[in-house]
Amino acid sequence: MHRYDIERYLNVRSAGGADLGPGGRLSFLLDTTGTPQVWSVEGALEWPEQHTFYEERVTFVDSSPEYSEAVFGMDEGGNERAQLYRLDFESGRITDLTDRPGAKHRWGGWNSDGERFAFASNRRDESVFDVYVQGRDETGSDAELVYEGDGWLSVAGWSPSDDRLIVHEAHSSFDHDLYTLDLESGGLTHHTPHEGDVRYGSPEWGPDGEAVYLVTDRESDTLRLERLDLSTDEFTVVADGSDGIDEDDDEASGAANAKPGPDGWNVDGVAIHEESRRIVYSRNVDGYTELTVGELASPHRIDEFPAPDLPDGVAGGVSFGPDGERFAITATGSTANANVYVVDVTSGETERWTNASTAGIPRETFIEPELVHYPTFDGRQIPAFFSVPETETPADGYPVVVDIHGGPESQRRPSFGSVKQYLLNGGYAVFEPNVRGSSGYGKAYSGLDDVENRMDSVADVRAAVEWLHDHPEVDPDRIVAMGGSYGGFMVLAALTEYPELWAAGVDIVGIANFVTFLENTGDWRRELREAEYGSLASDREFLESVSPINNIESIESPLFVLHGENDPRVPVGEAEQIIEQAREQGVPVRKLIFEDEGHGFSKLENRIEAYREIVDFLAEHV
Repeated sequence: MHRYDIERYLNVRSAGGADLGPGGRLSFLLDTTGTPQVWSVEGALEWPEQHTFYEERVTFVDSSPEYSEAVFGMDEGGNERAQLYRLDFESGRITDLTDRPGAKHRWGGWNSDGERFAFASNRRDESVFDVYVQGRDETGSDAELVYEGDGWLSVAGWSPSDDRLIVHEAHSSFDHDLYTLDLESGGLTHHTPHEGDVRYGSPEWGPDGEAVYLVTDRESDTLRLERLDLSTDEFTVVADGSDGIDEDDDEASGAANAKPGPDGWNVDGVAIHEESRRIVYSRNVDGYTELTVGELASPHRIDEFPAPDLPDGVAGGVSFGPDGERFAITATGSTANANVYVVDVTSGETERWTNASTAGIPRETFIEPELVHYPTFDGRQIPAFFSVPETETPADGYPVVVDIHGGPESQRRPSFGSVKQYLLNGGYAVFEPNVRGSSGYGKAYSGLDDVENRMDSVADVRAAVEWLHDHPEVDPDRIVAMGGSYGGFMVLAALTEYPELWAAGVDIVGIANFVTFLENTGDWRRELREAEYGSLASDREFLESVSPINNIESIESPLFVLHGENDPRVPVGEAEQIIEQAREQGVPVRKLIFEDEGHGFSKLENRIEAYREIVDFLAEHV
């Protein structure tokens, strides 16, 4: 088998974030130049045209419903303070619409004639988000403040008559509220009063503007597609996740303690074309996306059309064309890098419209993982993806990278990972657990690691290593912990709690000290994060007890710490303190901090440098 270096794998491209606009133009983000930029194409696999040429990443693109233009977002150096820009497709002219580099801007969509758009921003007060409306020809100083918020607000779209906005408020990752904002009166109507934690996500206006369709777990452990009648605030279930479960599937039944119970799987997203009444929604079935495409035959009933033929993996980001006859969607799989597909709604006929390069690496060399479930300390079955090189097993077994996702309310799903495929090509096995606290398996499972139960998720990682020890293809003396963000905390915690298990650790933008993290994270994020980890006011002693920095003397394994200087989520001080104190303990520590990156590495040259050094580190110590 031919081996490729890490730079080749990091040059595998991704196309996504698609928008199907007027005239059939498909706009999307493609990272051919090293960071995602705006490109467009007008037919399947035609040669695309590039429209933006920045060193910084573009974060989204949304075409006007009427004009040959689009709005896109871009931050600077990974600081997440996105500004909004208008791109004229014909002239190529780009206009800065917001011009507030110190503030975050969260896109809220165009109105129906493309003359105005909405967004949420913390430009008035860094800790809260307000709602603004602005004309397409206006600039930052002309934006109209239409509602002053006092929390984490975002705008989810204009009503069909353009007189109201859906406003979404997040109190934590698993507790939300929905409102409608009357633009003439300025009145805000609260539609979701509730007790406890309830999610109200992916809200979409119904065709008549009298209802909102959304996913919610208000009376269920998992997310269901429901209709909210805005005149009565009554909910009706339209679809749940039960259809995604095969009762005769041994894998599904074997995961009974890890996956949802009678409520099924999550319905994790919905998109509606108001005029045609066409609808697409997705289920997350043990990480894999299952799409349902149909038409609203009545407010509560969907007539289904054939499902599209997409790669077996993860799909999302539905964008209907102007007439609702087609939609664009981004899809990826473990062996398929991300590309944009266009689907005929009624027939299900599917065409791939983009051709993101695999950097000359044959697609057939990419390796599919096995979905497994392993037992942990309390009898639960933890879901995970396990990938093994397609070579003869070494006499001592393969070294293994245990790659732990962030969040913590995230989920490792079967999407393409260039670094994972490099590791597999280089002779490493890769194990990706969805420990307790992960999303995708119901809110009860997601809450199992909250506050005082934080270290139970680390115990799940220990159980993963014990499972690997029993696997004949694994070398138990060469197991590495690697993770980013919250996954970086998990790496540090695994190394301090169970030092005897690890050959090395790789911490990427991770949390070393929950107290300093909460003190220094962005003002707009603190309340959200305290809901998950515990508050500085009442849980400080506990937060200190579970912070790896306070157990640093236990680390025995070599450690590599990588971070971005501009990280607004996990400030770079987390990296600096763990490096300093680990070195004082005599731990071999490698350090790499990028001055022009934030929470992760978006620039290709930085990614190449980072992962080349990780490869060298693993070669040296594993």
